[in-house]
Amino acid sequence: MATHATGTFNVQMTPQATDDKTAGSTLGRLALAKQFHGDLEGDSKGEMLTAMTSVQGSAGYVAIERITGLLHGKAGTFVLLHRGLMQAGRLDLTISVVPDSGDGDLAGLAGTLAITAVDGQHSYDLEYTLPQSAESAADPAAAL
Repeated sequence: MATHATGTFNVQMTPQATDDKTAGSTLGRLALAKQFHGDLEGDSKGEMLTAMTSVQGSAGYVAIERITGLLHGKAGTFVLLHRGLMQAGRLDLTISVVPDSGDGDLAGLAGTLAITAVDGQHSYDLEYTLPQSAESAADPAAAL
């Protein structure tokens, strides 16, 4: 059964040098740094690649970020893969945990993350699963 982790995050995006601009599109690269608060407490570092078009409201991006912290009190790291497309201002965003990227207490983590931004405040909802630990598997009472 999936578990939800919710909270807020701050993000700093730092543009990196790129000289790839043409009449129809501009490619960009940004360094990401985030601080997560709530059910997920930690920091992330990542890279984003963007494609801006000459049509207002149409663009695309991909990003990879590694999060280090506590997820519902379990310590470890994991990686998120972002894929975003925007057409006429409508965003189609998919953010997934990279399979087998979790370590520490987060080994085996799987799931997806949804982002909401309202008035400059970013929120997340991470729907995830973790495999049953060896301790829980050995102790049927721990599953109760």
